[in-house]
Amino acid sequence: MTTATLIFSALVFALVVTISLALLVRWLPDPGRERLTQLTRPTQAVLDATPPGLWHQTQSRLLSGLLWLSPWTAGLSGGDSDQPSALRIRLVQAGWRAPSALPIFLSSKTLLTVTLPALAWVLLEVKQWVPGGMERLGLITVAAGLGYYLPDAWLKHRIQRRQMALSHAFPDALDLLRLCVQAGLGLDAAIERVGREMRHARPELSEEFALTGLALRAGASRADALRSLSQRVGLKEIDALVVMLIQADRFGSSVSESLAVHAEALRIQRRLKAEEAAAKLPVKLLIPLIFCVFPSLLTVLLGPVAVTLAREFVKVV
Repeated sequence: MTTATLIFSALVFALVVTISLALLVRWLPDPGRERLTQLTRPTQAVLDATPPGLWHQTQSRLLSGLLWLSPWTAGLSGGDSDQPSALRIRLVQAGWRAPSALPIFLSSKTLLTVTLPALAWVLLEVKQWVPGGMERLGLITVAAGLGYYLPDAWLKHRIQRRQMALSHAFPDALDLLRLCVQAGLGLDAAIERVGREMRHARPELSEEFALTGLALRAGASRADALRSLSQRVGLKEIDALVVMLIQADRFGSSVSESLAVHAEALRIQRRLKAEEAAAKLPVKLLIPLIFCVFPSLLTVLLGPVAVTLAREFVKVV
């Protein structure tokens, strides 16, 4: 192997390592750096004084257009009933609580359902990729289905990601809640205190506890506030916690002991989920091993043998 080949291999290796590190830093940021960024983030007054850029203007115009389109989809929102619709509850579970979230979601869904088939038809007419009529109709139908189900898939992804963050944060929050109760605070004050203490480490949980504290200060009963918390989160573990706290409040049992038992149960459940994911890992690794690693390994091992045999056969012939 010549010196130029070695230098070229070293440069390629350094380039691959640099790109990999950049991707890891981009997609796996440092939690400490994120907390420092949140602490040093400019205040709302500074943000309001900053002139809006092109992206903000485009975003505001897009939202205005979606809100203008929302009366056409108002029949799907279920806003006339006293109880919130299932879609509105899902939006709340994803963290979108603004009154305009439901009209914007329905408008974007309708717009994508109409726009994507139109774009597909224009591309098929201009490029002439598919000559047949039925094939074009099938592709346009697939584009319409994609536009209809894409917002639902994005909403489901947001809900799962937020519920996972809340599920990881609740055991630690319950320990802090138990310490506050044992220190002499009431359950209402302890919920607000824990929410303030965890606003940088777990912003999702801090937001939920802050809303629960606001509901309690507004005059709602503790049971109603906790049930609202359970509905906003949408996790079975939180449903069990809410039922436990309501029963402890009703029958006068020790809240701190109940919180300790439930926090330990949540940790055990989280550990079991991690063990289940680790047990599924060998099965999931079979596909890349069979289709990616084994062919390359066989090529490296049997390639020189095949080349040697081919040369010998040529010599014999």
